[in-house]
Amino acid sequence: MNAQVGIVGLGVLGSAIAEVLLANKFRVAGYDTDDSKAQNLEPCGLIRAASARALVSGVEAILTCLPSAESLKSATSDRQGIISPDLAGKIVIETSTLPIPEKEAARARVEAAGADMLDCPLSGNRVMALKGELTAFASGKETTFEQVETLLRGFCREAHFVGPFGNGMKMKICGNILNLVHNSVAAEVMVLGMKSGLDPKMIHKVISGSGSSSRMFDLRGGFMAENEFMQEGMNFSIPLKDARIISQQAADVLCPIPIYQAALQPYYAAVAQGHFDEDAAAVCAALELAANCVREKDPP
Repeated sequence: MNAQVGIVGLGVLGSAIAEVLLANKFRVAGYDTDDSKAQNLEPCGLIRAASARALVSGVEAILTCLPSAESLKSATSDRQGIISPDLAGKIVIETSTLPIPEKEAARARVEAAGADMLDCPLSGNRVMALKGELTAFASGKETTFEQVETLLRGFCREAHFVGPFGNGMKMKICGNILNLVHNSVAAEVMVLGMKSGLDPKMIHKVISGSGSSSRMFDLRGGFMAENEFMQEGMNFSIPLKDARIISQQAADVLCPIPIYQAALQPYYAAVAQGHFDEDAAAVCAALELAANCVREKDPP
């Protein structure tokens, strides 16, 4: 195995990152506990690793993109994880959205193996990732960031160094609050417009790109206008997992976040109504039901 980067975690976001890096001529190795995910990327040029541990020896840096604290702990273990003598001198780029203490514990294991780790969460979803529109919030040692900045810019539109380890997650929390609030208010606007007699596609066309819009309205407002929520974006498991992290961080620093908590309620409603596996734009459907808003069918 001879690759510039190894990716541990080839789920919704990790697989998109791999695709973009491969398209940009990076040599990429990958591992996921669901081996079919790596197999699906082999036609694109991915080098499939038999395990996270096997991936380490033949790569220059390791990027982890994982769904839970438990998966991060497993990935940075000395059994099936990346902790091995081969890790010494390498850089681990931890991109997951997870509690800071969990990342600090993983960093301690990585440093004990003679390597370094960046806390580097990403802003964006799969749709944005496939367009190379992610933003990286890197934190840790600035010299370490400088060593992998070219790699980060290989799949991100922007890569920022934001200070000491953990600041990346703090920045990601702030960004995620904006994402969720913008998404819920986009749905609120679409439903109000429809109940007022406006065509949803016209609403999206007119507001997108204007001073009233947001990047979230431009992207997810289109899904809402089309009444199409089965996209490769981000289902509800991620924002609901992140909500616990955000709420805990706010509680830890005694910071009220009332607008975020209000904007979170349509997410709970959407899941209760059966939209869990759909893109989070389906908060629009939840608010349509709440408002007794029945769309006119498009003409055949």
